[in-house]
Amino acid sequence: MTVSTAMEELKANSVHESEPILLDHQTEWNQETAKLAVMEKGRRTGVSWGEAAEDARLAAKKPQHGGMDVWYVSYNKEMTEQFVKDCAFWAKIYDLAADDIEETEEIFMDGDERKSVTVYRVRFDSGFRITGLVSHPRVLRSKQGKVVIDEAGFVDDLAELLKAALALVIWGAVVRVISTHNGEDNEFNQLIQDIRAGKFPGAVVHRVTFKDAVANGLFKRICRKLGQEWSPQAEKQFITETYTLYGDSADEELDCIPAKSGGAYLIRTVIEACMDPVIPVIRWAPPAADFVDWSDDARYRDMRDWCQAELLPVLNGLPTKPSWFGEDFGRHIDLTVIWPIQEALNLTYFTPLILELRDCPFTQQEQALFFLGDRLPRFSGGALDAGGNGSFLAERARQHWSPDIIEEKTLLDAWCLEAWPRTKSMLEDKTLTIPKDDLVLDDFRAVKTMRGVPRVPRDVRTKSNDGGKRHGDSSIACALAVWAANKFEAGGEVEYTAARTSNRKFDKGAW
Repeated sequence: MTVSTAMEELKANSVHESEPILLDHQTEWNQETAKLAVMEKGRRTGVSWGEAAEDARLAAKKPQHGGMDVWYVSYNKEMTEQFVKDCAFWAKIYDLAADDIEETEEIFMDGDERKSVTVYRVRFDSGFRITGLVSHPRVLRSKQGKVVIDEAGFVDDLAELLKAALALVIWGAVVRVISTHNGEDNEFNQLIQDIRAGKFPGAVVHRVTFKDAVANGLFKRICRKLGQEWSPQAEKQFITETYTLYGDSADEELDCIPAKSGGAYLIRTVIEACMDPVIPVIRWAPPAADFVDWSDDARYRDMRDWCQAELLPVLNGLPTKPSWFGEDFGRHIDLTVIWPIQEALNLTYFTPLILELRDCPFTQQEQALFFLGDRLPRFSGGALDAGGNGSFLAERARQHWSPDIIEEKTLLDAWCLEAWPRTKSMLEDKTLTIPKDDLVLDDFRAVKTMRGVPRVPRDVRTKSNDGGKRHGDSSIACALAVWAANKFEAGGEVEYTAARTSNRKFDKGAW
């Protein structure tokens, strides 16, 4: 295929001259700079095709411009051959000097056994090459360059293959792992959870569902290739037909949700192993049914006296260690929980106390939060639930301490996917100590895997011993605290000028 023929094919079948060649998710993936990057994707999203474009450009560069060999590994021969052909196609598109694709048989040693494998290769004038290999860890031994593991959820022994690939990183290589899911217990999904838990520092996870790709223009490209007219109605029908085609497998194949999801996210024995009966759970409830209607002065003074009696003795006894907090908001039905954590020895964390507020007026929630947070030793940051009415308290915290150390978080899927694996990992590794309390245990057990995302189900509540209900509140506050501890570096005491309430007559002695 000549350069002009390849370009004409691309323009005729895929792209208008005014549009970028690649879709947004393909470009974002290709621009990733992390040494280890993982892509969990839905089918028909074009990630591998876009990867081929990037690899052709990489292999065509001279050594002094950052070029390197590319080693592509997949689980079957046909996929490997197609990827290398796509690389050759992109070489023509970009007018890169490269030979035609070659197919050879090569020998590698598997222990004492000699094995023959089919290898597909494109050589570039830069001296580098793109080589397609079988999915066997030993084929990467002694290699140098970029490694692409495609449909990693289906290769044999991904852990060993990844171990061999990561060895190349020492010499400046990068590793890209791409796949649809193949079950919740598959090594590919476990790799994703480990990265989100922080077990691979610097590694990143990209996530592109089938609907994401369509929103980025995938169906428009398909229409042009097939010579069909695009319309919103046709796109909607295309999505419906695709999901119908995949049937019960659509969640996994298209929406990046590994199969067999839906159970408890945290094992009871794991939670209990991290519990310490010495840690206090301090609970507040209104002193009277009409407390919300008391005067501002009366409410402030009552909360001040309670904080000084119940919180201050614990706070005064804390070690001078970096501290953070997380806060989950509730008002009439759910609790507000404020969960501080402090740094301990050997990269571990402990909970000095947790504060639960039941049916607490907004202004007294602010008062209790500021009382606690202002007395945390070496306070380094906090994360607050900013969904719904929680946005009030989160905003006040930002104003009181500083936007540099306060994060207002909406607890959407993206945050859950980032925060919960790290919290789970700390509990499994016993690097976080939490209170030994039955209601706190219930809160952690309330976290479920919902369509591949760990979260507390929206409509599920447990009973509290005070007659109220709980919605996993303390577990969410804990996850926010862990998130804050990983977001904000430990430092000395934070310097800030607190913004007090404009109702100045209640400031005197209130804190």
